[in-house]
Amino acid sequence: MTPKIALIVGAGPGLSAAVARRLAERGTKIALASRTMEANQALANELDGRAYRCDVAEEDQVADLFQAVERDLGAPDFVLFNPSYRSQGPLVELRPHDVETSLKVTAYGGFLVAQQAAKRMIEAGGGAIFFTGASASVKGFARSAPFAMGKFALRGLAQSIARELQPQNIHVAHFIIDGAIRAPGRSEADDKPQSLLDPDAIARSYLGVLDQERSAWSFEVELRPWVESF
Repeated sequence: MTPKIALIVGAGPGLSAAVARRLAERGTKIALASRTMEANQALANELDGRAYRCDVAEEDQVADLFQAVERDLGAPDFVLFNPSYRSQGPLVELRPHDVETSLKVTAYGGFLVAQQAAKRMIEAGGGAIFFTGASASVKGFARSAPFAMGKFALRGLAQSIARELQPQNIHVAHFIIDGAIRAPGRSEADDKPQSLLDPDAIARSYLGVLDQERSAWSFEVELRPWVESF
């Protein structure tokens, strides 16, 4: 599948940018959404795409985002959900408001985005919705309960809607990124070469899943550096 219009939500300079560039090379129109539109404007200009501002925890903003993309480019047939919010610390010291924010951004936001995407893809007769997970999608680490709660919930959302939507020709996939991703300002320590995931390598895996024939769709892919322990 080569999408006509891709919407990347929670876009940034690392993985999102790598996916956007590879899709643009195929002729896909690119829409980039994040809480600060300015962060993606340069990339949008580079790819002749559009940048949008959206807080995924706000229902009205998500609905407005999809309406704007549909007005400017058309209804997206590929949507990638990347946002997450980290709140870390000992259980007894966590601020309930921060925990609520983590759940709203990481999981509730995924629901809002998937719902808007699915409405359009069902009408169009197909599409793809991908979710970016993390080690915390399957492992709850100490002092990181809010992040694990959000990522576990996002994985559950993806599993549920995959069973519902894939028979309607909508490919739903969840990617567990088990490790840190290389990005501007973040590189490997001299004593730990190749310990970070290359965003372009991840993007190639995403597009490999996107290219799958529906007789053999993957739901979940786990990616980690070769030096990362299981």
